[in-house]
Amino acid sequence: MPFINAKISKAITKEQETQIKTMFGEAITAIPGKSENWLMVGLEPEYTLYFRGDNTEPMAFVEVSVFGGENKAAFEKLTAKICDIFQQVLSIAPDHVYVKYEAVSNWGWNGGNF
Repeated sequence: MPFINAKISKAITKEQETQIKTMFGEAITAIPGKSENWLMVGLEPEYTLYFRGDNTEPMAFVEVSVFGGENKAAFEKLTAKICDIFQQVLSIAPDHVYVKYEAVSNWGWNGGNF
């Protein structure tokens, strides 16, 4: 039950949106037991972000929520993949991407909770 939400400081095309969504679907497999089949993605382009007091360079803030416990090694791999995705698709430098993880013990879906 992963959810990836990305706040992106620049406009994105529909094609870029689709690329990011597809690449997130592949990247989420870095976390054992997670796949695109349960992945939900949110993208918030043209989001106002400042880093180091500046907003002249493109940047992204990514939140990854996963049902279950923490897996620091898997999160490390996913961070690398997320940074690569933003660099490839939107030319956002890896040092301008923050990734926040949250392991969630209560997750609801389809009228019930896991």
